[in-house]
This record gives sequence, structure tokens and C-alpha cells, in this order.
Amino acid sequence: MLKRVSDFLSANSSTQSQSDPAEVFNTGCTGPYCTLKQLMALRWSVRNLSLPKAKRVSRPQSGLHYSRFRGRGMEFSEVRMYQPGDDVRSIDWRVTARRQKPHTKLFDEERERPLLILCDQSQSQFFGSQLTFKSVRAAETASLFAWAALEHNDRVGGIVFSEQGHQEIKPSRNRKSIMRLLKTISDFNQSLNISTPPPESVFHFNDALVETIRLSKPGTLIVIISDFRHINNDTEKLFTRLAKHNELLMVRTLDPIEEQLPPPGFYPVSDGNETLVIDSQSNSVRQNYADWAAKQKEHLLSLSISIKAPYIEVTTQEAPINTLQRMLLSLRGA
Repeated sequence: MLKRVSDFLSANSSTQSQSDPAEVFNTGCTGPYCTLKQLMALRWSVRNLSLPKAKRVSRPQSGLHYSRFRGRGMEFSEVRMYQPGDDVRSIDWRVTARRQKPHTKLFDEERERPLLILCDQSQSQFFGSQLTFKSVRAAETASLFAWAALEHNDRVGGIVFSEQGHQEIKPSRNRKSIMRLLKTISDFNQSLNISTPPPESVFHFNDALVETIRLSKPGTLIVIISDFRHINNDTEKLFTRLAKHNELLMVRTLDPIEEQLPPPGFYPVSDGNETLVIDSQSNSVRQNYADWAAKQKEHLLSLSISIKAPYIEVTTQEAPINTLQRMLLSLRGA
């Protein structure tokens, strides 16, 4: 049964403070907020979390992603007929002698792929009817991607935003940079409140995308974590610009009640100021709501296909590590 937000906050405040960070990666955070300590604890859960493989050549620094570029490197790829312009130092003399025609060795070079995480901590994320809020799941997911990238020796940075503004952390390959990112996410998450008045100048989702375009370098893997509640035609244009020279991954935070109304009954929902009572007894209302939710998801799926960005959903009823392991494994096998 959906609780009023104020009731949810009071009921979970004591539980949140007593949670054991060592168990966070098994069950996920609970309650309306997450702490820096909990986000740090997620580091130990990414051992088997594999990021999507790079699809194009990135930057020339070394890393753990094999590029499509063929040249001198660490990993042998194949032997083929010598072609004008090939490095004579790579000629395979044994194969050349056996086939009586010059052949050269090719190698897969390891290339760096920076990771940029766009983490939405706006007011629409401050909602949940199950174990926790969408804003918490977004914070956890961002932490998991950051730690996984560090395991792959990639540079990690990010942009954290809400209606109040944003803060960016430039990609860097060290634990200190990740700690700055997680501290920023935790601060934004802790500042969410149902009684916070809207700012005079609102920072929109599209503003965050503009900042992402400015900060990202060609070949960057950009993970966008949001509920995508505030997208429009301009958003799709910005997505297209981002996808032109980068790889995108869309991670949608979702609460079960956003797809289907709860069992028939009357449910009060509050934003802290006003209370709305949802009547879910009508079958037609329930069906119309489900149809509307399905169209929203279909639109996001269509957008992800058009920009060639994998689409993943993390929900408030399941720890994100479980969802990401399943979805990323399927993407690697695709």
C-alpha cells in the first residue's frame, strides 16, 4: 500500500541510520536517502559487473577495451596478406615462407574509454512505494558504474543535477575522483526534501544534457540515469548530438506504481503540501493508466533504438546490482 511521503520519511528514518553498509550490495539501500558510506560499500559488489564493450576507437591512452583499430598492441588478432603501407616489422616470416607470399601480423590495441555518469537527483526522483526512492536507486546505480569503471582502469567523471543546479566532476583515473563524485551524489540526495520550495531559476534535464555535451570527449561512454519524466523534442535533439561521437546507455529509475495502479482501493499520495487520493477501484481507470504507462515506456524504447543506446530499468523493489548484472550480461552477449 502506498504511504504518504511524510509517513514514509518518518517510518524509515531510524532504519536508514542503522543500516549495515556491508549488506548494501546484497539488498540495496532502503528508505528515502542513501549515505556516502553506503555508496562506498558498493565497491565490493562490482567484481562480476562487466561494462558494455567499446564499439568504436576512443582516445589513444591505454586501457582495457579492445578497439577496432588494427595495429601494434598487446593482443594478437590474426595474420593476413601484406598490404602496401603495413609495417614491415610485423611481417610473419614463417607464414610468408610457407605460403610464398608476404603476410603480416595484426594486433588489437587496448584503448581507453572514459566514463561519464549523468545522475538525476531532481524532485521527481524523490518518490517510492516499495523499499526505497528512485533518487536512491539512481545514486546506487551511479556508484556501481563508477566502481566498475575503476576496475577496468577507465577514467570516471560525472554530472549530478537537480532543479537547484548541478555540479560536475571531470573524468579522472583514481579513487579520489570517484570519492568526489559519490560525495556530490550523496549531498544532492540528502538535500532532497518535500518542503523545499522551487528555485527562481530551475535547472532542467536539458540543461544537464548541454553540460554533458560540453564536458564529454569523443568516444566517451555516457551513462544517463534518470526517470526521464521531463523529456521533450529538444531532449531528443540533444540525445542525438551526444550519440554522434559517444556511446550512450539509458538507465531509467522506476517505481512499480508508475506502471500499474495498486490493488483496488483508495490511496492518499502527498507531496508534503497537498494530498491527492487515488481511486483504483475502476477497471477502466486502471486500464487507461496502464496504457498510458506503456506508451511512455514505448516512447523511451523507440528513442533508445534511434540513438543506438541500450535501455535498462532499475526499480525501487530490487537492488540495482541484480538488475545491472542481468541486463549488462545480455548486452555483452547480443
